[in-house]
Amino acid sequence: MFTGIITGLGQIVNVEDLGTMASHGKRLTLEPPSGYLDDVGLGDSIALNGACMTVTALNKEANRFDIEISAESLAKTHGLAQKRWVNLEKAVRPMDRLGGHMVSGHVDGTARVVVLEPIGESWTLKVLAPLELACYLAYKGSVTLNGVSLTINDVLDLAKGVEISINLIAHTLQNTTFKDTRVGDTINIEIDTVARYVHRALQVDPNLSKA
Repeated sequence: MFTGIITGLGQIVNVEDLGTMASHGKRLTLEPPSGYLDDVGLGDSIALNGACMTVTALNKEANRFDIEISAESLAKTHGLAQKRWVNLEKAVRPMDRLGGHMVSGHVDGTARVVVLEPIGESWTLKVLAPLELACYLAYKGSVTLNGVSLTINDVLDLAKGVEISINLIAHTLQNTTFKDTRVGDTINIEIDTVARYVHRALQVDPNLSKA
């Protein structure tokens, strides 16, 4: 479980195939900020751009760690198969502050950046998400984009997808990969966990239990 509050930027410094078939995943080696691994152990969970991954190898002296990402996770996410900077968040502990919202680290798909422009001291970010996620996205609801917990300011349902508008404060822009994001980029999206269960509850026919 995560909160969507990014705790550092890491760089994917090596990508290695785990096999020769399309069904094989990849092993990634990452270099986080100095000291980031001080309280990390083998088997710990760290989210990369919102995708929950398990630390499979750890070299604190070299300040590097490995994760293994499956073909399924690669198909559901974007930007985790090449050398690049990613948002990092360690799994939340019981005593931690829940600064964002409940984030599972299970990416639901990808969205495309259609607007990123300054407005006053902040930035307006608009992304086009898949139409099948429209029922989970609501005004003033929560959404996770590239692992960052954000609040939706506007929702527009279109034939080609659902467009959501986000306000990015300067701190978020400067301390996440959004500082390098451009219009046309693809980013990972995770819907709110509560919205997921509410939608499922509304789908279930209560009469089925009486049959």
